[in-house]
Amino acid sequence: MDRFNAFFKSVTSFSSPYAWQRELAANEYCANRLIRIPTGFGKTQGVLSAWLWHRVDRKNESWPRRLVWCLPMRVLVEQTEEVARRSIQRLGLLWDELEDHTGKVGVHLLMGGVDPGKWHLYPEHCSVLIGTQDMLISRAMNRGYGSPRARWPMEFGLLNQDCLWIMDEVQLMDVGFATSAQMQAFREGDTLSGGKYRPCYTWWMSATLQRGWLQKSPETVRLATSIAENRIDAEGRLGHLWDDVKKPLRLETADKAKTIAELTVKTHHESGNGAFGPTLVVVNTVDRAVDIFEAVLKDRGLNRAVTDVRLVHSRFRAAERSSWRDDFLNRATSAPGTDRIVIATQVVEAGVDLSAGVLITELAPWPSLIQRFGRCARWGGKGHVIVLDLEHKNDKAAAPYSLEEIDTARNVLSHFDDVSPLSLEVFEEIHPEILPRLYPYEPKHLLLRHEIDELFDTSPDLSGADIDISRFIRSTEERDLQVFWVDIPAQSLPLAEIRPSREGLCAVPFLKARDWLCGKESASTRAPRLKKDMRAWVWDWLEGRWKPVERRDLYPGQTVLVDAHCGGYDPVKGWSQTATNTVPVVSPVVAESSEMADARQDDETLSTLIWQTIAFHGRETGNLARAISVKLVPDLAELFDLAGRWHDVGKSHPAFQGSIRLKDRRPNREDIAKAPSVAWQGVNLYKMESGERRPGFRHELSGTLALLSVLARHAPDHPALLGPWREFLSLAGFELEEYQIPELPPSAIEEEVIELDVHSFNLLAYLVCAHHGKVRSVWHSCPADQDSGDMRPRIHGICDGDQLPPIMLYTANQTISELSHSNMMLATAAAGLNPRTGQSWTERVLALLKVYAPFELAWLEAILRAADQRVSAGSASDPLLDKEVEL
Repeated sequence: MDRFNAFFKSVTSFSSPYAWQRELAANEYCANRLIRIPTGFGKTQGVLSAWLWHRVDRKNESWPRRLVWCLPMRVLVEQTEEVARRSIQRLGLLWDELEDHTGKVGVHLLMGGVDPGKWHLYPEHCSVLIGTQDMLISRAMNRGYGSPRARWPMEFGLLNQDCLWIMDEVQLMDVGFATSAQMQAFREGDTLSGGKYRPCYTWWMSATLQRGWLQKSPETVRLATSIAENRIDAEGRLGHLWDDVKKPLRLETADKAKTIAELTVKTHHESGNGAFGPTLVVVNTVDRAVDIFEAVLKDRGLNRAVTDVRLVHSRFRAAERSSWRDDFLNRATSAPGTDRIVIATQVVEAGVDLSAGVLITELAPWPSLIQRFGRCARWGGKGHVIVLDLEHKNDKAAAPYSLEEIDTARNVLSHFDDVSPLSLEVFEEIHPEILPRLYPYEPKHLLLRHEIDELFDTSPDLSGADIDISRFIRSTEERDLQVFWVDIPAQSLPLAEIRPSREGLCAVPFLKARDWLCGKESASTRAPRLKKDMRAWVWDWLEGRWKPVERRDLYPGQTVLVDAHCGGYDPVKGWSQTATNTVPVVSPVVAESSEMADARQDDETLSTLIWQTIAFHGRETGNLARAISVKLVPDLAELFDLAGRWHDVGKSHPAFQGSIRLKDRRPNREDIAKAPSVAWQGVNLYKMESGERRPGFRHELSGTLALLSVLARHAPDHPALLGPWREFLSLAGFELEEYQIPELPPSAIEEEVIELDVHSFNLLAYLVCAHHGKVRSVWHSCPADQDSGDMRPRIHGICDGDQLPPIMLYTANQTISELSHSNMMLATAAAGLNPRTGQSWTERVLALLKVYAPFELAWLEAILRAADQRVSAGSASDPLLDKEVEL
């Protein structure tokens, strides 16, 4: 491992790795793993270095390309992102999105209000994704909080294939830990059942991690018994962090904020006003932390001119949190001689490089206490720990924990007069029988396989609502939505392009947000809409605008825009439903074109470019899709090439072509795929030359129907059309469609489609259909179809019997070939077999899911989408148009 030692030093700037870090990197093959290492022993650097060593430095193909770092709180995400970015920068490999990606590693934040960058467009490259459990687990379940709806399946596929998940500080994750275990078990099951592409692994990590936490379902029992574990055994407990640390302990009783404030100020003075480091107070609820903060500021014994008093909890915006790490939550600002009192909640339990000379903590479950003890004398030496017993009488008073957890911790603490790392480890080894009580874990909800399978379909109902997955992410009532404040003039509405910036978002418990914005609701009082003095909006996917909030719109993961004049936030104390002053606005951002395209049902932003034909854009997309798939799925490279060349065929529909108008400058042809923005301005979208409008039109559905039309025209007995079903349908009394084979043989491009077997044809059709994430598993009328007043069968603006004109496409050998006119047959949308196209669309998708399972199929979907969007961002001139337009 000599070479790894040198690599580790170059990544971290530390002299040498710990023994456990070397052991972690010594594994040639990636696998699931438990990492149980005490606080302060370099878990973050150990994991990051091991992945960089194998995947990036040695280019070991058995290690996944994406490192997905999942954390329970935003403050931990921000700190981990800083470590990762700095470490990769030391190697000279940090990717700047303005440069070539080759050989580089992107670092991307997945949090509300943060631009995550272009990670989803580069599935063949390495990247580090760091986010909260809410944002990452929801994306892994195909319902990404804060993510545009159409991007859900893309992120779902990319986060369940070719990834190494790091579930960090799992003792704080609640049911999210169980969900991560279930998800990994499902992935493992798919791999054992024949999954043939890029596997996904999970490392669970914490100072208090227990193997038994994985044994909560039949699916995870195998994981629990076979998974490897990294920990520091008795022989490895050497050095000053083991030998020199002393943390004497005493217990106190307290029941009021004022009493705790008096104890805090008194103890801070007795310890020399921070002579051995700041005083840290940790309590279990935000409300209690705020009350103590206010009481400390009012305490007569406090010299406010000298002692710095800070409040830290999860209900602050990033704008206020951004200075914490530089000002007082880092090693340099918590050195001996720091005259500071920090009053905090659980947000400091993990990942905060703070060492307190005095720790005052409310009694909490044992795993939380272990983490809090780790914030005292963190770098060696001596610190003092006081545990406050508030003597709760019931579970309601003990919330967010249970009374049983609190009682167990109280009983165990009676055995200690010192809580140094060595004392804690030795106690647990001497008393293994008590571990199940010290570290209980009973998740309230377990994700089942059929539930994740059902989530593959991302179609909303007619009201735009979705399946609620919040119970699988956090099980307490403290599940959050995100609020941001904007100054919206009276009688005005928010602009559609407004999006929250990272700095402007604040996490708020969704139940409290309901009461704040809509008022309390009881059996006798209904409060479905906003209170009179409130103005707030949520995003409407179907309409593509911000709509006024109703109570039902306020659920975990939702993003809410509130008029700044409505109050609800204090920059010193954080979110507060009693705060009435106008909230200082953090400037929002304007959504990028790609995000707007994914956030609305009807949008052609990605078609705004210089003039390009369907053939040329398709050829460029096919070339890139092939290049990506050669690295990831080489056996499907030819199919991806064809999918890329075909994916925009549906744009030849009159509804799309009629939307592009530019007098005297529009090329006189019916196969335009891209047009400059001026050609779209002032035109009603999807208005045909005849004047008929087709709102809700989706060209990807039209292109999929064109594939079926090729078979119907030239090979009606193809196994992907009527071949296997003709006799059955005839016996069942159906009058079969009598297709007339044209006199001219199929063209070269049509031959490519006809030569496919049934499985390859269905996969091609699915990739074409799903390449915008808006039409996928089911085909049904959208609200625009229902409002059209047209009595003809109509789905996404396409009527049965519509025709696409003949157009030119490139073939596999890069020559031009003509695709004949195509008839749109909506019979495929019906359930069951039909006499026109055989299998229904849903049956075709279900057949694909039996082969690939949801994770792999969505991943394949993401590859074509990535190629299409990358090509659409370019500006290559089209040789087919060089003589027709001035580019």
